[in-house]
Amino acid sequence: MGNRMSSEFNLLLRERKLLRARITRDMIVKEIKAAETDLRDAHDSLDQHKFKWATIQAYYSMFHSARALLYHRGYREKSHYAMLVALRELFANELGKDVIGRFEQGMDLRQEADYGLKFSETGALETIEGAEEFLKKAKELLRAK
Repeated sequence: MGNRMSSEFNLLLRERKLLRARITRDMIVKEIKAAETDLRDAHDSLDQHKFKWATIQAYYSMFHSARALLYHRGYREKSHYAMLVALRELFANELGKDVIGRFEQGMDLRQEADYGLKFSETGALETIEGAEEFLKKAKELLRAK
């Protein structure tokens, strides 16, 4: 499998930022539940006009959905960037460019909200919409396999 992967993916494996791992079904279920909880929390924060937290929580919903997918393929990530590369490599066809693009946008918006203290209602709404779409797609893919 390693030879068909991109050089970037293989580099992350060599640097141990992506790892092959033994994953249980319970670990996958736990990630989906975390994604659902974070998405609910993001909606609550949005309702309270806490746009920074809504953005961060929505991104983490996507992150946990992505981790569930990664676990399903037998990998663990050691960074947010490694997660993005793994999604592009392992799920390009199943998720499509739009969904993966929304994950990347959410990652950027979360970083801006968390570290740059730049956030908005629009960014929070976009991240929540991306998280809803990502979670729905992740659940579909996990059920199909």
